[in-house]
Amino acid sequence: MKFYILLAFLFIAELASSAESDVLDLTDADFEATVKQYPTVLVMFFAPWCGHCKKIKPEYAKAAELMRTDDPPVVFAKVDCTEGGKETCSKYSVSGYPTLKIFRDGENSQEYQGPREAVGIAKYMRAQVGPSSKDILTVEAFEAFLKVQEPSIVGFFEKESDLKTVFLKYADKQREKLRFAHTSDPAILKKVGETDSIYLYRAPQLANKIEPATVEFSGKDAGELTEFVKTNLHGLAGLRTRDSINDFKNPLVVAYYAVDYVKNPKGTNYWRNRILKVAKEWEGKINFAISAKDEFQHELNEYGYDYVGDKPLVLARDARNQKFIMKDEFSIENLQAFVNDLDEGNLEAYVKSEPIPEKNDGGVKIAVAKNFDDVVPKDKDVLIEFYAAWCGHCKKLAPIFDELGEKLKDEDVVIVKMDATLNDVNPAFDVRGFPTLFWLPKDKHDSPVRYDGGRELDDFMKYISKHATSELNGWDRSGKEKKTEL
Repeated sequence: MKFYILLAFLFIAELASSAESDVLDLTDADFEATVKQYPTVLVMFFAPWCGHCKKIKPEYAKAAELMRTDDPPVVFAKVDCTEGGKETCSKYSVSGYPTLKIFRDGENSQEYQGPREAVGIAKYMRAQVGPSSKDILTVEAFEAFLKVQEPSIVGFFEKESDLKTVFLKYADKQREKLRFAHTSDPAILKKVGETDSIYLYRAPQLANKIEPATVEFSGKDAGELTEFVKTNLHGLAGLRTRDSINDFKNPLVVAYYAVDYVKNPKGTNYWRNRILKVAKEWEGKINFAISAKDEFQHELNEYGYDYVGDKPLVLARDARNQKFIMKDEFSIENLQAFVNDLDEGNLEAYVKSEPIPEKNDGGVKIAVAKNFDDVVPKDKDVLIEFYAAWCGHCKKLAPIFDELGEKLKDEDVVIVKMDATLNDVNPAFDVRGFPTLFWLPKDKHDSPVRYDGGRELDDFMKYISKHATSELNGWDRSGKEKKTEL
């Protein structure tokens, strides 16, 4: 038994070693000499104990592997700032981990500002080398360019033209997001039967019988080209990744399952082809996508799911960003019915919420998603805190907030708190950290005002006394307690 366990460990170690074989491991002794050897080098400065470094490390190695045969080439390297690379990290002012920098001909050129996952890293770095659009000179080079598992935009131009100018300017603006090529080679023009045109080639692994693999641009100017790419880039049911998440707009139906175009492309397309059949019926009205369940576990949690089985789990958002769940087992028929009900407004929106408290008569009212409108009445002024149970600043604020609630218990002001990690928060409240507080004036709750004042009791009292719609019974506008006549 121990022998097999040892073999397993050795196999895992070999895989890890293989995955990182495309990344140069540099130290103070060889850094300068090595980066001077290559036109473009991406360097990750890291510390072994750094959690963010551990997270990006496999993605970085995978990106290097993806770009192994690229021309022009990009070299990937890493430097351990805690051991052999201390002097190098100091020289290049590395103050946090990981820090990624792009070196050109041995010189520190710029900070890396791109994505932190493999495909995004590769795409960003491809945009950093050579011209924004690759000039294709042979049929073989053209065919090789289209084999990369990413969408491509290709211009075919027999001679200089206004369309070619539009294409090249668009490529310059979008080079970090998309890959471009153009050609004037007679053999290629003859092969494709074009002389002055632009085509969008969808990623080859997404090829299917329901939609064309290529789409021709029929417009003339840059605005039309921008809209054309935006509309057609991902097709009827595109591959939605963390890098492309903003490309997919509501209303949106997403199928989450074991999406993997490297290890299991057939299995991935087995489910996607079924989704495409339904998506075709709603083309131009409702957007569809597929997403890897492991990559989007945080989204699944937002719908109350910790686990997805073998079949896709379908979740959706409508134009108002309300959430919906297809509760029936995945099938084409069930998906058709679900989307039809979504379109007609026949579905009950999913709301992540804690149970409504049995008692809620304290000075600070407890809001959950299910009772929010009752606890935050529009006919009263409200100060609301969005918090997280694990937040240290929230814990420090809690006794002060409780005291504030007791002081104002008999006033026309409601003090409210809500755990924003366990309840859906209305998009009107831009909650990005904890605690976040908002002031809601009476009858104007649609325009919440972020509270950025002090966090002591006196700070809150002065703010509320000044901004209350009606003057408080017990305090004047300056926050001074009124004297009670005997």
